[in-house]
Amino acid sequence: MPQPRRALIVIDVQNDYVGGELPIEFPNVQNSLSNIGAVIDAAHRAAIPVVVVQNILHPKSPIMAEGSSGCALHEIVALRSYDHYVAKKMPSAFAGTNLEEWLRLHTIDTVTVIGYMTHNCNLSTMLHAFHSGFNVEFVSDASGSVPYENRAGQATAEEIHRVISVILQSRFAAVMSTIEWVEMLKQGAMPERDSIFLSNRRARGLAVEV
Repeated sequence: MPQPRRALIVIDVQNDYVGGELPIEFPNVQNSLSNIGAVIDAAHRAAIPVVVVQNILHPKSPIMAEGSSGCALHEIVALRSYDHYVAKKMPSAFAGTNLEEWLRLHTIDTVTVIGYMTHNCNLSTMLHAFHSGFNVEFVSDASGSVPYENRAGQATAEEIHRVISVILQSRFAAVMSTIEWVEMLKQGAMPERDSIFLSNRRARGLAVEV
């Protein structure tokens, strides 16, 4: 089987998520930042192009406001090289940008997503990529979530991150840890993918044929 033509999509690793106005709570943000750096470094070693995405909102926005320190890229990304840069205003890195055009131009068939947040911009980008025909990989410990409370209910950052990861693995993406992704590159292996049907059978304690 031919090896995937990957691009690494590094989404919104910005200061507001690191002790700023929207602090990542799970996984621990320092751990996820370290993993983000490790994934980018591994991509460089494997000659995988790196795309850096930055969310830039209205100057009066409470988060990611244009020109603010919170909007700036965190140094874990800013101090590393990349092959393409995308500025966006919508959750998906594909919406209103040239990302898909750039990926097609470089004959990319697989996107690996890291960055923030698991349940918002990462999720939107991965679903957009899936429905556009790309294979998707998600490095879950190089990402992170925040807690929410609204009229629909409440959920911790850990609950949100875990549930979104499980849903992604059920159809939309191959979900891996940083160690697993880096080792997969070294071995030239293919990631484990799954299905809604098999994921549901396991949850109901039913036999799953291999």
